[in-house]
Amino acid sequence: MNCPETLRYSKSHEWVKMEEGIAVIGLTDYAQSELGDLVFVNLPEVDDTVTAGEALGDVESVKAVSDIFCPVSGTVCEVNEELLDHPELINEAPYDAWLIKVKEITDEEELLDAAAYEAHCQAESEG
Repeated sequence: MNCPETLRYSKSHEWVKMEEGIAVIGLTDYAQSELGDLVFVNLPEVDDTVTAGEALGDVESVKAVSDIFCPVSGTVCEVNEELLDHPELINEAPYDAWLIKVKEITDEEELLDAAAYEAHCQAESEG
């Protein structure tokens, strides 16, 4: 499992990279491997408000539709439009294929470092 040390992770399998007060959010390698081949992604619009712990959108794979949960609260300032036409990019490079960028962050979930996230995934898969 690939978990870059520079990122933080939510227990619902999203990654967060902070860049000058902006939270860049994507799906983890573990999430995309569990979901299988992604065929559709539904994301919020720029200027939408997102809330930590609530769904920000969803992804559809050949297996199922799954919610994507937002690890922070704030305002969407950018959406990765490329994913709307090419959701498979998440499968190919999950840490390059960010979903949204959030500014004006007012709250965030308890985020895990790479080692704690790997332990969480291990426990979940043994579950």
